[in-house]
Amino acid sequence: MLVPSRRRLRFEVWIVLGLSLGQSAVYSVVQLLDKMSRAPLAEGTSTLNQSRSPREYFDLTYQLLDIVFALVPVLLVIYFLTDQRQAAAGGSTRGSSAFRKLGFNFARPGRDLLQGLGLAALIGIPSLGLYAAGRALGITTAIIPSALDAHWWTIPVLVLSALRHAVVEEVIVVGYLLDRLGKFGWSVPVAILTSAVLRGSYHLYQGFGPFIGNVVMGLVFAWLYTRTKRVMPLVVAHALLDIVAFVGFSLFGRAVGLG
Repeated sequence: MLVPSRRRLRFEVWIVLGLSLGQSAVYSVVQLLDKMSRAPLAEGTSTLNQSRSPREYFDLTYQLLDIVFALVPVLLVIYFLTDQRQAAAGGSTRGSSAFRKLGFNFARPGRDLLQGLGLAALIGIPSLGLYAAGRALGITTAIIPSALDAHWWTIPVLVLSALRHAVVEEVIVVGYLLDRLGKFGWSVPVAILTSAVLRGSYHLYQGFGPFIGNVVMGLVFAWLYTRTKRVMPLVVAHALLDIVAFVGFSLFGRAVGLG
């Protein structure tokens, strides 16, 4: 099977980003401009998990559908990264080569968990300070991690939502994008910076503080990925950050917004 040309890979990247986080970045910029044209950012609000229906089980259905369909671009990335020559020859890998290539598997669960915990602490604690500073400077909106009504399924859905964000962002913005930018001949520092800026851009709707914080997070995560070639510790760290923010706010009502 022929190796895809750079031109074909560029179309591929635009398709993936257009269906996922590139689309989110465009909407985020528009939302930021909308908020800034209405009132100072300090008076704005950003809600991350919103109720979709006043009827409990329709709301649950909408939440689960959002999570499932958000993961479709991840499946597309796995398909694109799968070695089709190997799959065609034996048909036994069933995409496993892509999971190994990204380090998105359970080959080393203990080490991945420990690295994820360390990363979550490294990013999470300064993020709280950055959020407070952004609010004080008037460059960050008030962030409400969850506005879901209290139901028996609220906490499980918030956990699933956190996992969704972690998988989508780390697999696409770090693992997939760095792989493709490398094939374009981009240098590692430029690829890392591009990944980090994209991560920050789809958080712009929260204000400039979260943009800066997520760019820094993106630099750290992308750099670590170039060293380990494993996306799993990043997924663990991101999921932990969002679970603490989403579930913590839902249970205790504290306005914390991370990642």
